[in-house]
Order: sequence, then structure tokens, then C-alpha cells
Amino acid sequence: MCAVFGFLDYGKKVSARTLKRLLQALSVAAECRGRDATGMSYVKRGKIVTFKKAKPAHKVKLYFPRGTTAVIGHTRFTTQGSEKHNYNNHPFEGKAGGHSFALAHNGVLYNDVKLRREQGLPETKIETDSYIAVQLLEQQDAVDEESLRYMAETVAGNFVFSILRDDNTLFLVKGDNPLTLWHLPSVGLLVYASTDEILQKAVLASKIQSAIFPVPVNADEIICIHPDGSMTRSAFTQQMSPLYFRPLVNWEPCAEEVADYEEELHLLCQCYNADEKEVRALLEFGYGLDEIEELLADGYFPYALEDVRQCYEF
Repeated sequence: MCAVFGFLDYGKKVSARTLKRLLQALSVAAECRGRDATGMSYVKRGKIVTFKKAKPAHKVKLYFPRGTTAVIGHTRFTTQGSEKHNYNNHPFEGKAGGHSFALAHNGVLYNDVKLRREQGLPETKIETDSYIAVQLLEQQDAVDEESLRYMAETVAGNFVFSILRDDNTLFLVKGDNPLTLWHLPSVGLLVYASTDEILQKAVLASKIQSAIFPVPVNADEIICIHPDGSMTRSAFTQQMSPLYFRPLVNWEPCAEEVADYEEELHLLCQCYNADEKEVRALLEFGYGLDEIEELLADGYFPYALEDVRQCYEF
């Protein structure tokens, strides 16, 4: 469980100081979904600049120069690839079609090793499963809606991707993980994060005065946000996760796996202010953590909980 966040300032009416305050507030609010590393990317003079550290967001000072109009960020909960090696942390950089770009991912991909082998992609010291998305875009030699559709339909797992191209074009690719996008039209600002709660805390802390309009973001959708704030949308068909095809075997997790699972459960409850007893009831009923997270993000958690209550009391 990680978080993505960022903004695109097409109106250029918000001061650089306020935008920095917004970014810092976004990262700290997103810390509830991951404390192992914090990172960001922005465009400076037509080039991607990335800064990341293996520290929680409240211990990292995120900075970008005056005139920056688009930023993507990430807070990490490590699942694959030690955060102690900074090259394993998000965002990741790539080059394709004459553009440089940065990519951040929330979720887990299960076929990265298989894809790298089957498609003859270069070996890399980066151990994080997310990096396969960068390699697929580089293989397509493009960073556009068509190459993103190919990437999203080729990887298997759960995901939300945010991609920043070196011309300040921002792409959001939503699979089955949560994502919220807000429009502040009076100041010409688009802000996104993994959850409503993160956005609420950050926008309040940044003291930006503007009406807020939620922008619908559907599953299996690519949103391209152009530097002028206009948007285009396209759809893709997500692969079913290999988890659905796991054989039924007796499996006993090791102590480390249990500890990781318990920590992820605790972070999920903390992030959404959810009752851990209720979440455990849904887990015992057969829901997965990702499914529960989506229920919480979309507001359907109480309805699922009522189904469980009808089966047994807790």
C-alpha cells in the first residue's frame, strides 16, 4: 500500500510558496499509506528532475523551483526491492519517443520478471516490480495514451500509475486501486492523490481559496491532462490478476510475512479511520485488503459490512 499524489498548475495563479506548502501537505498526508520512502519529480527547462529519499515524508523537505507547473509524488510502503537502495524508490525515470518521463505506481505487479524474460527487456539493478512499466513504455518508444494502454493491458496486478512527461503533460492510469482528482477552477489547479482524505487534509493545510469540483476517475481509464488543463480520456482492459489463479495449497506464512501483513492492515485502518475489528471481519469473510481499500475509498464499506453482519455477529 503506497500513495501517489501531485498537481498540475495550468492557471499559474497560485504562488510558488503556496504550491510548495500544498506539495508538502500532500506528502505528509499521504504518509499514512507508506513511510519507507518519499519522492517527487518535476520538469525544469524541459528535463525531468527527480528527488527521493528513504525517509518518511515528514522528515523530507520537498523543493521545486519557481515556475514549476506540474509535480508527481509518491510515498512508499515497501513490498519488493529494499528502500535502502534509493534506486528502488519512486518515481522512476525513463526515455521514450524523444521525451523523458517519470513514473510513480501504487499497487503490486506480479508478472514483471516474466515480462522482462519473455520480451527481452534489459536486466536492471532496480528490484521494484513497478519499474517494468517504465521498461514497457521505453520498449514502445512513446509516452502517450496508446503506449500507456499497451502497458496497462500488459502488466498483471493492481495499480494506479501517474506519469509526468517532460512537456508538463500529466497522465493518470487507474486500474483497481483508489485515485481521487480535484479541480480548483478559480485558481486553475488540478490536484490528485490516492484518497479523498489525503486531498482534504492537504488542500485545507495549504489554505488555497477556491471552490472544489471532484473530477470522475473510472477504473480501467487513462486520463491525459494537458499543460493548459484540458483533459482527454481513453479506456483499457485490465488483465485479471494471477492471484485469482493460485492453486489451493496449504500455505503457512513465515513470521516476517505475518508482520508485513499486520502492518499493512494497521496502515489501512489508520488511513481511512476504519475500525480494525470490522476490517478483520471482512477479511475473514473473504475480501482482500485491496478490495477493502477500494470499498473504503468509494464509500461502500458500510454496505459490505452489513452483508457480513447478516452472517454472524462481531
